[in-house]
Order: sequence, then C-alpha cells, then structure tokens
Amino acid sequence: MAIQALIFDFDGLLMDTEATLLDSWQWEWRQHGLELDTSGFFAEHGGDVSESRYTALARAVGSGFDRPASHSRRMAYREKIHTTLGLIDGIGPWLAAAQRRGLRLAVASSSPATWVRPNLARTGDLARFDVLACGDEVDRHKPDPAVYRLALSRLGVPPEEAVAFEDSPHGVVAAQAAGLRCVAIPNGFTARDRYAHADVLLDRAAGVALEEVLARLPGGASAGGASAGGASAGGASAGGASAGGAGRSSSRA
Repeated sequence: MAIQALIFDFDGLLMDTEATLLDSWQWEWRQHGLELDTSGFFAEHGGDVSESRYTALARAVGSGFDRPASHSRRMAYREKIHTTLGLIDGIGPWLAAAQRRGLRLAVASSSPATWVRPNLARTGDLARFDVLACGDEVDRHKPDPAVYRLALSRLGVPPEEAVAFEDSPHGVVAAQAAGLRCVAIPNGFTARDRYAHADVLLDRAAGVALEEVLARLPGGASAGGASAGGASAGGASAGGASAGGAGRSSSRA
C-alpha cells in the first residue's frame, strides 16, 4: 500500500534539543562547583522528569539550594544556546522531498505543544506540518502508542499508510505499537544495539535520500499522494495544530 504520510518525533529527531538539555544541566551543576553524572540522564520513557533532576541537584548542593533561582538561571542559559538550533542535518531535504510528492507530514512528540510549536515556528518549519500531536494531549507518553494514534487520527490515514521516524528505542516501540513501520536514527546518548527492533536503522539523515529510506522498509514502499509539484504537505493547518493539536518532554526542561 502506498505511503500517504510521514510522522516525526521532535526532540532529538527533528531538532537536537537533547544536546542543549544535557548541556544546560551540566552547566547548572557547575554553577555550584559540581559535576553532573550523565549516566542514565535520559529517561526510558517520554514525559517531564525535571523535578527528579532538581531533587538530585538539591541533594548534592545541600540546604542552601534555591530551586527557583536555579531553574531561572538554567532556562535562561538554555534559551541562549538554543536560539541558533535548527533542523538536524538531512531532515530539511526529507521534508522538502515529502512535500514535492504530496505526502502529509505530522509530529508525534511526548513534549507539549508549547515546546514543539514555537521551536518549529522559530526556524520557519511549522507550516510544513499538517498535524501536531503532543504529550499534553494524551494520558500516557512513549513507549505508549497514544500520541502516535492521535497523530494518525488527525491525519485520517491508517497506520499501514504512514511511516514513523524516531531517535529513541522507546519511541520506536511506541510507533510500532500503533501499527506503524519505524525508521530509527539513534541519538548520541543511546547505544545502537538498542534499536534492533526498528524497521530501518540509519546512522544519520544527511546524505540519504528519502526515497532510498522508504524503499528499505519491509516489503518495500512507494510514496503516494500527489506527484512532484502537486499539493504541498504544509499549509495553515499546522499553525493551529490541526483541530486543536498539542518526545520526549524531558527535552523541554
């Protein structure tokens, strides 16, 4: 069956917000003369784990820890280093190729829409997406498939006509549990052997044509939708998150 839509994770897949997140926490620990133990930093699920991180920092600092000041300082630092962050290399050409072929585009993220939408708007990429489905709209985060099911519902396509793109093992599990085939591009913080369950495993997006990626899916795949030069996959609906639409949300804070 021809592919009609592509669904992308946000944090670590569309943008390398994972790196700015880790950087900001390491920086904040150093403000107290401490070094963050980065082992196990990234949770094995979607959702916000910032409170547990602040608890760990407070324990290390002691009674003098000022959590509001710490949070304000860290977020200001992260915003500063984040302002120049764009799409990960190779993702832009994939989105353009999908649009030329009339494929619909969606984001399925465990992060809230208040994180996903402004970041995509800042780089001028929000209008490329027909649908946003985000973590503040579902009760359970990845590896639960809820956010992917929401994206599929808003796209109006069955899972066999869509392909997911993920950077984390639990994201791959979520996509496949929703019935999607999944292309994985491992993030820099997780061992490659954790992605054996992915349908296609890539080192990076850069230098690989979208057509080649889709052709490697089990059973092969053809891109459906309009022909090149046909209807764009973008449009005003993305700015409104497709009828009220709202990755890991640990990457937003």
